[in-house]
Amino acid sequence: MRLNDLDERIVHALAEDARRSYADIGEEVGLSAPAVKRRVDRLRAEGAITGFTVRVDPAALGWETEGFIELYCRRNTSPEDIHRGLARYPEVASASTVTGDADAIVQVFASDMRHFERVLERIAGEPFVERTKSVLVLSPLLRRFGSGTPA
Repeated sequence: MRLNDLDERIVHALAEDARRSYADIGEEVGLSAPAVKRRVDRLRAEGAITGFTVRVDPAALGWETEGFIELYCRRNTSPEDIHRGLARYPEVASASTVTGDADAIVQVFASDMRHFERVLERIAGEPFVERTKSVLVLSPLLRRFGSGTPA
């Protein structure tokens, strides 16, 4: 499904702050609150909006260390195998298959360097992993959580 400009602006507003009122969003996009609600309901029914959530600063939960692990997998490892192997780790925030030499990249949050090292060792020990390469985040420069293009 492809969103039209008005739907994109509504989705962007919700992605920035899902707690905004329909009246507030309507004022921004030029619709009444009931019209915004109808559009949001339609977008949810059609699967364009899959849910609403809260963003929590990982440091508030004690996860002070962030890193990325490139996975180089054994031959014939499927994305489903990688997903199943990584889903058990609460430290894994995201994982994606990628182009280039690596098969996947994994974003990990840990409480400290030692914790990150333990997670890295456990992931490297998964049967589908041939080798890993990791980098640690010093300072996040830009994080975007919104959807669509800014209005």
